[in-house]
Amino acid sequence: MKPITTIAIDDEPLALQLITGYIRKTPFLGMAGSFDNPLTAMEFIDHNPVDLIFLDIQMPDLNGTEFARIVKGNQLVVFTTAFPNYALEGFRLDAVDYLLKPFAYEEFLESAKRARTRLAAALPPAPAEQQQVETSGGFLFIKSDYKVRRINLDDVEYIEGLKDYVKVYLHGDEKPVLTLSTMKQMEAKLPSERFMRVHRSFIVNLTRVEIIERSRIVFGKVYIPVGDQYKDAFQAFVDRNFI
Repeated sequence: MKPITTIAIDDEPLALQLITGYIRKTPFLGMAGSFDNPLTAMEFIDHNPVDLIFLDIQMPDLNGTEFARIVKGNQLVVFTTAFPNYALEGFRLDAVDYLLKPFAYEEFLESAKRARTRLAAALPPAPAEQQQVETSGGFLFIKSDYKVRRINLDDVEYIEGLKDYVKVYLHGDEKPVLTLSTMKQMEAKLPSERFMRVHRSFIVNLTRVEIIERSRIVFGKVYIPVGDQYKDAFQAFVDRNFI
């Protein structure tokens, strides 16, 4: 993935200097510009591609929430402000994050990573992935109980990792298929646009996800947790299909 084209908007010189320094420090962000006036920034966006905006809220002429409503394009926004009372408005505007000043680089980096995850989730699958799905024919051969068994990917609900073994749970089958493999090996074989790793021990078939409850995916009586490092990617999948 190419560097994320990023700009910063803040009318306070020291705050703007800090944020631009953080952007330049982050390898996967590309600094495209910094602005102390939102109107100047809007004109820049009208003529230049921008992926991500770190946006102050309290500014003269046009505040950050107003800016986010009227700016053209599909830019992601991280609000930066000293006032916590704007958090609900930021949520309504589908902001990636809401950073409360003063914030450290670690907090900034977490917000940038969330933006990267959302942008990556919106990208179409790479040609190699499309070819992998086509050549797989929608199934895998799995060795289990001294036999080689054909598993249709549409039937897979989820996969559970157990050290050097994995259990493949199929829709309508009470017992899983147990095979000698690792989660990494299984993940490499499965089409990424249909299967997602949501926990160190679980991969789910996204087309089979029907119920989500308190950061857990429900398959019948089984509750699969969504691990912290996988939450952003899974939330991006939910957001893309949310009404």
